[in-house]
Amino acid sequence: MVQAHADERKAQGMRAYMRDQFEFLGVATPVRRASTRPVLREARNDGRSRGNEAVDWLFIHKCWDCEYRELQYVAIDYLLAMVKWLDADDLDRVAEMAKVKRGGIRLMDSQGVVSRVVRAHRDFSEKMVTWSVDENMWVRRMAIEHQLGYKAETDEALLERIILDNVGGSEFFINKAIGWALRDYSKTNPAWVSAFIERHGDKLAALSIREGSKYV
Repeated sequence: MVQAHADERKAQGMRAYMRDQFEFLGVATPVRRASTRPVLREARNDGRSRGNEAVDWLFIHKCWDCEYRELQYVAIDYLLAMVKWLDADDLDRVAEMAKVKRGGIRLMDSQGVVSRVVRAHRDFSEKMVTWSVDENMWVRRMAIEHQLGYKAETDEALLERIILDNVGGSEFFINKAIGWALRDYSKTNPAWVSAFIERHGDKLAALSIREGSKYV
């Protein structure tokens, strides 16, 4: 599959670009997607007939545990292809994946895995409340940011609750995430964000206010 397209010359460039933090096969994104398209198509067809039972967690973990970044992206591609058939327990598995793999949270965030799962299953929103008080900072960050891009579909009460669960600390990535969440929603409803900052400005970090106020 993907390994058949390995290119060491390109891999060297990819490793250098990522400051030698990760291993690469040297497979470009279009090539990776083209090579896995038949597998993902078959997985979706299986999902239509078998539902959640069709989600192949053995395949997901085999790709995710591989040292090569391209295979980790295949795991994410598979999860995105199977969003309709993931359940709440699967969401917890995604959180565990993100925690154990170096850079895993960033991969999940950048591809919007959690965001798309919750958007497809809005009854999973309560899971985000649980995540918002998780002992792991990165899980809390995913909860804070999971509605990025929801625009008019944003659950304002949920956004407020999750943010307020995380105010008052000095953790940079949490305060930055709060600011990003507010800034993103301000593009849709600047009045709500402005009022939120007015109500809770005494609790919000200066970083969160600065980021969240950018468009209000």
